[in-house]
Amino acid sequence: MDVQRFSKTLGLLVVLHSAALAKDDDGWFMKAPTEVRAIDGYPVVLPCSFTHPHHTHPSSMHVVWTLGHGRAATVLFRCTSLNNSQQCQSKINQDQRYRLEGNHRNHDISLRINSVTLKDSGRYFCRVELTGHSHTSFENTLGTRLRVEAAPRILSLSAEGSETSGFKAVCHVQGSPLPDVQWIAPDGVLEGDTSFSLSQEAIGQYRTSSQLLDVKPGGQYICAASNSLGKDQATLYVLPPSPERLTAKSSFSLLVLLLALALGTKLLLALGVGAWVIKRRLSSVNQ
Repeated sequence: MDVQRFSKTLGLLVVLHSAALAKDDDGWFMKAPTEVRAIDGYPVVLPCSFTHPHHTHPSSMHVVWTLGHGRAATVLFRCTSLNNSQQCQSKINQDQRYRLEGNHRNHDISLRINSVTLKDSGRYFCRVELTGHSHTSFENTLGTRLRVEAAPRILSLSAEGSETSGFKAVCHVQGSPLPDVQWIAPDGVLEGDTSFSLSQEAIGQYRTSSQLLDVKPGGQYICAASNSLGKDQATLYVLPPSPERLTAKSSFSLLVLLLALALGTKLLLALGVGAWVIKRRLSSVNQ
C-alpha cells in the first residue's frame, strides 16, 4: 500500500470502532469512540460529545483532554470559555499540535492532533467542567485508544565484533504494526534472530531488533523490514581486512621475531662469555 497516496487521499484519517457511551444518574451523557487509527505524520481527530441535565447552557466551562487516567494522567490540552464566549481559550504555553476541533457550545469537544507520531499512541480521555453547578465535571471513563500506524523504517544497521571473536550484523527497525525482519544475502535468505530487548514498554510496541550471526568479512547483507503499510531495507557491506593492515600485521610479526632473535643471541653471548671467565678463573686457581 502506498502510504503517502493513501494518506493524501483521505487527508484527515479517522477510523472509528464502536462508540463508548458514558452516562450517570444525574443525566450526564458522553459519547466517544473506543478506538481511532491514524497514519504517522498526518493529523487525526479524537471525537467526543456530551450532554448535561441543566436546562440552561452554562456560561462558563473548561474542556480538558488527558493521556492516561487518574494520577498518572498527563494533561495535553485545556481551554476555558467564560461568559458565554464562543471561544475556548488555552494557555500561552499550550502545545500547538493540540487544538479543539469541535464547538464546545454545541456540546462537541473533539480534539485535533496535528502530525501524529508513533509516540502519540495511547488512551485519551475527554472531560468537561462546568462552573456554578453541584455536579461540576464529567469524563469519558473508558477513554479512546489512539493507534498510530507507520510503514517500516530501518533506524540503524551495523556490524559488531572482531576478527578473533567473529562478526554479527545488528538491525534496528521501527514501524506499526511491528515489522517482520528478514536477512538476505547474495545466495539467498538467511536465518536471523529477532529480539525485543528494548526496555521501554511503549517503544517495544513499535520497535524491534534482529541480529545475524557469523557474518563474514567481505560479505554483503540486506536487512529487509515489512508490514501491512510498506517495506524498507538497508544493505551492510562488511569490509575485509585491508592489504595495508595485513602488511602491517606481518611486519609487526617479523619485527617481534627479529627482536626475539636478537635478544636470544645476546643471551647466548652473555652465557658464553660468563662460562669463559669462570673457566679462566678456575684454571688460575689450579695453577
